[in-house]
Amino acid sequence: MPVLRETEFVAEITWLGHVPQETGGLRSVADQALTLGFGGIAGERHQGALRKSCGRVRNLHPEGTEIRNLRQLSILSAEEMAQMAADMGMESLDPIYLGATIVLKGIPDFSHIPPSSRLQGPDGVTLTVDLENRPCIFPGKEIEKDHKGFGPKFKPAATGRRGVMAWVERPGALKIGDQLRLFVPDQPAWRG
Repeated sequence: MPVLRETEFVAEITWLGHVPQETGGLRSVADQALTLGFGGIAGERHQGALRKSCGRVRNLHPEGTEIRNLRQLSILSAEEMAQMAADMGMESLDPIYLGATIVLKGIPDFSHIPPSSRLQGPDGVTLTVDLENRPCIFPGKEIEKDHKGFGPKFKPAATGRRGVMAWVERPGALKIGDQLRLFVPDQPAWRG
């Protein structure tokens, strides 16, 4: 019996990008297509099977400890980004400011899909969801560079809408307009 249940939800890719490794910043560069390997996107800031631990896992590991990289990709919802922009008083919010890799349209409450969910593309490329990506100050700093006064509004507007972090389970290619099918773990919610 499969441990992942196929859902009726299919999302369309509306935007793709990468964060160049050499910039050292968070700002993405838009792409029409991406090739994904087991380490993510070659030459991308978040590439690799391993990474240095950060403040998000400091209760588990001292910062800088080498750990598995479950944060290769940043996936956001077009619908949630529109809600963020509205709450910030902006007409729209460009994914470049958020360090986005993929923006999808069509999965409701996307930022809260279960950890270990899978998004599978047409050629079999499969992305495994790690966790909700909690908002931080860095996208706000990128927004502020181009839109004075709006940067500080990002973090409150992004709470519960920041998308998810993911890693590549099966390599492949993605292009704008491709559809990704959502699979979720076939297990009851934990009631600890």
